[in-house]
Amino acid sequence: MDVQATTMARRAGLAALVAAAMAGAPAALAAEAWPAKPVRLVVGFAAGGANDLVARVVAQRLGPQLGTQVVIDNRPGAGGNVATEIVAKSPPDGYTLLLGSVSSLGMGPGLYGSVPYDPVKDFAPVSQAVSAGTLLAVHPSMPVRSIKEFVALVRREPGKIDVAFPGNGSIAHIAAEVFKKTAGLNFVLVPYKGGAPALTDVLAGQVTAMMSVLSTPAPYVQSGRLRGLAVTTARRAKSLPDIPTIAESGYPDYEVNGWMGLLYPANTPAAIVTRTHKEMLAVLALPETRERLENVGMDVEASATPDQFRALIQRDLARWTKIIREIGMKLN
Repeated sequence: MDVQATTMARRAGLAALVAAAMAGAPAALAAEAWPAKPVRLVVGFAAGGANDLVARVVAQRLGPQLGTQVVIDNRPGAGGNVATEIVAKSPPDGYTLLLGSVSSLGMGPGLYGSVPYDPVKDFAPVSQAVSAGTLLAVHPSMPVRSIKEFVALVRREPGKIDVAFPGNGSIAHIAAEVFKKTAGLNFVLVPYKGGAPALTDVLAGQVTAMMSVLSTPAPYVQSGRLRGLAVTTARRAKSLPDIPTIAESGYPDYEVNGWMGLLYPANTPAAIVTRTHKEMLAVLALPETRERLENVGMDVEASATPDQFRALIQRDLARWTKIIREIGMKLN
């Protein structure tokens, strides 16, 4: 190759390198300047419920860690699917986060047959925040003090016992349906748009029982305004150690455990995901964060890496799709 050809080849290679660098420059510069405005945290359930509580505890502490404000945006509907779709279709610029849950990311596709997002491909996971069991609780006027007595009452009065739950497709909904199937019961499930309105009606005695993420009824069980019968997790809740699990109460194969965590839309710059993961771990390590969440029945569980959280989503998506198919549950 002559000198002129060599020079031209070198110039072409240099131009290609410059072009590649320039192509990546906008994303790199955007990540470097981030955050330049508040970050929106989208929550798929109404204010006052368990998901909202976790979101507010996290947002209050994550904002200062990031150097901006984290603003809660409640978008209830379809067991969290409405909020999940909103985030899946948001710009991947680091300014929209999802408080995702097993309801929409693990259970939604099986329940609805199809959803307008892919739980794995459409998101950039950051970290799990908590694991959260559900609780079957009753109004004190209900003449039952255990799962055994509840089952006996439902069998004496099939189709007459109402059980409130927050949101079609929520983990509480699944927990109740799986329990109905496991125990062979016929009780009436009454959906609400969130844990708070369901709790209001149960406290008033308008509905005699509820299945809800533990954090919503736990303070009222502790004060005696509700009676807790059993939790759905494999082990007892730290905040309610005297209440047995459903597995302990005669149904050893029963276990329903939920989780919540943060996700960005897919293709959010890796630098933003990495920074948010780092700050999220710092938030979850704070003693006041752990105390606040554990007092309402949440176990703090951070993901060591974003990929670890992605693996959890993939496992639960496969598991719950199979279980939902087996119990024959389907939502429109």
